[in-house]
This record gives sequence, structure tokens and C-alpha cells, in this order.
Amino acid sequence: MNYHIKDLGLAEKGKLRIEWAAHEMPVLKLIKERFARERPLEGIRISACLHITTETANLAEVLKAGGAEVVLCASNPLSTQDDVAASLVKDYGIAVFAIKGEDSTTYYGHIQQAIAHRPDITMDDGADLISSLHLLGWGRWEELAGPIKGWAQELTSDQRRELVDGILGSTEETTTGVIRLRSMEREGVLMFPVIAVNDANTKHLFDNRYGTGQSTIDGIIRATNRLLAGSKFVVCGYGWCGRGVAMRARGMGANVIVTEVDPLRALEAVMDGYRVLPMAEAAKVGDFFVTLTGDIKVIRKEHFQLMKDGAIVANSGHFNVELDLEGLEDLAVKKRRVREFVQEYTLPNGRRINLLGEGRLVNLAAAEGHPSSVMDMSFANQALSCEYLAKKARKLEKKVYPVPPHIDQEIARLKLKAMGVEIDALTQEQEDYLTSWEMGT
Repeated sequence: MNYHIKDLGLAEKGKLRIEWAAHEMPVLKLIKERFARERPLEGIRISACLHITTETANLAEVLKAGGAEVVLCASNPLSTQDDVAASLVKDYGIAVFAIKGEDSTTYYGHIQQAIAHRPDITMDDGADLISSLHLLGWGRWEELAGPIKGWAQELTSDQRRELVDGILGSTEETTTGVIRLRSMEREGVLMFPVIAVNDANTKHLFDNRYGTGQSTIDGIIRATNRLLAGSKFVVCGYGWCGRGVAMRARGMGANVIVTEVDPLRALEAVMDGYRVLPMAEAAKVGDFFVTLTGDIKVIRKEHFQLMKDGAIVANSGHFNVELDLEGLEDLAVKKRRVREFVQEYTLPNGRRINLLGEGRLVNLAAAEGHPSSVMDMSFANQALSCEYLAKKARKLEKKVYPVPPHIDQEIARLKLKAMGVEIDALTQEQEDYLTSWEMGT
């Protein structure tokens, strides 16, 4: 088996951690049991560009139980858990191409390996794999990054196109990736159907809010060991992820400030009891800053210039482009690493800005990502969406599709069952009332 990881000797530790996570992933366990019986993915090649964590390991095991041939690569250079990667290779026989802290060349070399697997289905978290496949299919190999470019040049145009034409469809895990893919659909350039796993209710209402909320705060505290109580904590963006972080920061005693560009979300933040300010004003008073928008340069050079001495800046959006890191580098007269995940930038006026995790996802760069119990639902969506694509993809258009409602409902039902929670069912009389216009009051 071909693979590229840090150290196979880390496998024993990784296996214990994978098993620990599995304990809190009962929905995936139920799906795995059915997949092992029915083998709905028999002979399907899956290339997954995801964060290589204990939770992802359990998803990969479910896909393999269903009959799939799985290859994993990282969707972020800093999110790989090296012991998990080792265990996946040694204990589960799953090919992994991921090393925590890998440089850009290695990162895209690993994506190349995922493409070379000649997948029938791809799974993405941020759309880097899908984007690379499309550039390959369009013959725009000169725009490909790192090793993929050289590899693509060696393929004929027919071979490049064949790689893409063989793909039944893809799934996308996160908000940023869905934004990119919907843009591709609008422009008419999407080459195969994609299921937006992020938009499932059992994903974004829970993973984005409760998962990102807890894990982002966890990453900040692990990186800094700073007290949040009494601080001014600026949350940039009030989508589901921003809501989660704001909620958890307030729960820790922080005074939360929200910045937004969407008037409805800003209004919601006000109604939820938060102070809403423009970024230029928030920059003057914040102690902690976290970006969660999916857009570029949310905190810019002019904002860094306004920050107080010792301000802590982090990002929990998918890409580090949410922070104007070039602007920060231009401003700094001195830079040093003061803690494992903290880079201190000294500005000409003597003020210091502390950047966490190189501006990458702080919950994965400095911590372990989302708790496994919430990823249980997210990855259940991934597994069942793969099954759906294996059965239905040839009937789908080249569009971005929501997770089918019956999958969303089934995952919620299984999660409640696993939690020991029972709910009511409508009586026939109630169903008739809700579906009739004649019954009145």
C-alpha cells in the first residue's frame, strides 16, 4: 500500500484515540453495521480530502466496511493528527497522505495522490480536491499547484478528461467549500453533481454551532492559557459558526462583540444580546479576535494598526485568507514564536499582535477539532450521501444538491435513539388537520 505519513510507530497511540472517539459516534456505528451487511459501496473508489482526525478515521472505517476503496489526504496543512494517520495505515489498511505541518508542495502532492487513485466519488472539506480536478479536466494544468502541475503535464488531454469523467459525484463538508461550488454551478462549469453536506440540518445546526463553538474556544485556550472572563472577545461573522463561538465565549464570561456585513445577521446578534460594531471600532477595543466568515481579508492591515498591545488574533474559517497576513508581515518590525502555536508580531509603535496557529483553523491547529459526538452526525451525512451518490448519481445533473431530506431525518432519528430520547408522533387526526385546508379551527 502506498502512503505518506510522519511515523508509522505512532499507530498504537492513534488506535486508542480512534477507539475513544468511536464511543461517542453511535450513529456511524449503526451505519457501519448496515454497510457491512449490505456493502452498498462495493468496488467504489473514494478519495477524501478531509481533516485527518480521530472522527475522520471512523468515517473511513465505515466507508471501507461498505466495500469502498478509500484514500485520504489532508484538507489543511495543520489539521492532521499524525498518530491517527499512522493507525489508519497500519491497523485499518487505509492509504493516507497527510503530515501535520506539511508545506504547500507536500500538501498539493498529497492531493495529487488522491486524484491518482482515480476516484468514483470524492469527499471534500474546502473544495481543494474538487477545484484541482476541475483544473485538470479543463486542461488548465498550468494553474495547478505544486506537484500536480508536473504530473498533469505528463498526461494526455484524454487521460486528464477521463479522470474527471469517471467521477460519479462528490460531497462537500464545509461552508467555504459550498460557496466555491455554488459559484462554479452558477457559471456553468461544475463537471459533476455535488452534495452539500454542510447544508444538512443535522450538520450545520449542530457541527457549525456547537462543534465550532466549543472547539474554537478550546483551541484558543490551549494555545494561550489566557482567561476569557472579563475580556472583550470579537467574533467576526455571525453565521452558524459565529453564533456558536459567540455563545461559548459569553458562557466563559467574555464580553462579546460581533462584526457583520449582513444587516439581518447583525440585527440577530443585537437581539441575541451582543454588541455589534464595525471592524474598525472593534479593533480598538478587542482582546481576542476570531474570524468565521468564509471570505478574505476580514481583519486587514488597517485593523491590525488599531489593536491594543497583546491582542490575540485567530481564525476558525476554513482558509487562513480571512486574515490579511501579508499586511501583518509588512507592518511588523519583529517576529518571534513565543508559544507552540503563538507567533508574536511587534509593530513600529511597540504594540504586539499574537497570531494563533499561523492563521489556520485554530480548533484543529492548536486543538483536536470538533468533539466526536457532533461529528457523528456530520460524518453520518457524508457516509449516507456517498451511498446515495453510488445509487443515484447517474440520474443527477451537474449541480450542487442538498442532502436528501430523508437522510437528514434518519440521522436525527438515530441520534435521538442513541441518546435515549423519545419523541411524540402525530396522530392520524393531527396529520389530517395539517394537510387539509377544509378543517378550519
